[in-house]
Amino acid sequence: MRSTVLTSCLSLALTAIASTSSLAENWPQWRGPTGNGLSGETGIATEWSNEKNVAWRLPLPGPAGATPIVWGDRIFVTSTVGSDEGADLVLVCASTDGKQLWQKKVGSGNLNARTTEGNSASPTPVTDGEHVWTFFGTGILGCYDFEGNEVWKFNVQDRYGEFDIQFGMSSTPVLDGDHLYLQLLHGKWGGEYLVQKVIKLKKSTGEDVWAVDRAPEPGAISLEMGETKQSYASPIMYNDGKHHWLVTHGADSTIGHDLSDGHEVWRIGGLNGPSSFNPGQFDQTFRFVTSPTAVDGTIIIATAKRGPSVAVKVDDSLKGRIEKPSDQIRWVNDKTPDVCCPLVVDGLVYFVRKSGQVFCVDLKTGDEFYYENTRREQHRSSPVYCDGHIYSTARDGHTTVFKTGPKLEIVAENDLGETMTSTPVISNGTLYMRTYDALYAIRK
Repeated sequence: MRSTVLTSCLSLALTAIASTSSLAENWPQWRGPTGNGLSGETGIATEWSNEKNVAWRLPLPGPAGATPIVWGDRIFVTSTVGSDEGADLVLVCASTDGKQLWQKKVGSGNLNARTTEGNSASPTPVTDGEHVWTFFGTGILGCYDFEGNEVWKFNVQDRYGEFDIQFGMSSTPVLDGDHLYLQLLHGKWGGEYLVQKVIKLKKSTGEDVWAVDRAPEPGAISLEMGETKQSYASPIMYNDGKHHWLVTHGADSTIGHDLSDGHEVWRIGGLNGPSSFNPGQFDQTFRFVTSPTAVDGTIIIATAKRGPSVAVKVDDSLKGRIEKPSDQIRWVNDKTPDVCCPLVVDGLVYFVRKSGQVFCVDLKTGDEFYYENTRREQHRSSPVYCDGHIYSTARDGHTTVFKTGPKLEIVAENDLGETMTSTPVISNGTLYMRTYDALYAIRK
């Protein structure tokens, strides 16, 4: 079956989760079929080790944080070749029985961003079942068919401006229908903007449909102290059947963009302090890493460091700039995950903090049910849901599996013993885990 990725079919995802039958799904993008970390499959393993429940292990050419994607019997993942700066950047295609089918060089010039911050193969590829789009931190953006043939390629720095982002460009493009969308939000700390662009491309050719400048935050904070400029987050698509927006996240605000021309429909501002959302002091090093999470009727916005998490109510009145709690804001929590994306299941929102704590709140009211420790290691992988369980992976390759519900109930602790910053993938009865060394297929 080949079709375009329906990143926004939020209600279908919830229906799939409620189903008692096992659903075989593709995983065509970073956070799954609907872009919010939810899988409708059943019967997925909750326990494994280096040997237990491992169907196969495929060594990869180098370390990276990009998440694999799966369509039918094909797996695609981007990687470096080795760990050296300047290494080649490649797209790897493997079969679901664990054999590498081909490896395509897309570019070269890898840059490492500290030991824990990843490299130029951090953005995740995306597919529509016929083509695969890859993006690297060097700015190389390309389209390939399933046999590895190049359809088009260019460097976005040549077209939209040179990158200046401290820990490397890691934003993953989002595919919706016939178009590919990017956010390029970065600039010098305390200096002038270099690039604050939101972009819509034809997926078939890479041609611009529009490329708009993203306006900075207004008000005294912007005028007196500037605005934080470096965003490592990825855009998301919101579509509930009535409201259809590209949502960008960075530079102290979250914005909904009209798809026809990119203009700003709404903005949640004041996410950096001091503000009604964030009573802390303005932080020039504030930077978004976590991307928003959308479900039907709500967008969950996570911020950074000691900033808040904000739940936005989506209806016809969501317009203009909102900078304080109002009818459009369901709730504000004073904690945020900082790196890992929020996960929404059955009316509950789960946040995994970078240091391993988990907190769970009610989607409608924001009432907090628990705030407890799991694995006390750095977490850079976003949690995923499947069949009543949440999978949360730490950087040391340790995955905590816990049940959904208003009480934390851990059911398994699993250790691969290899560094991992990519997000787990669930497709066609298999849990795929990409470490810095290899790609694992885990099945009961």
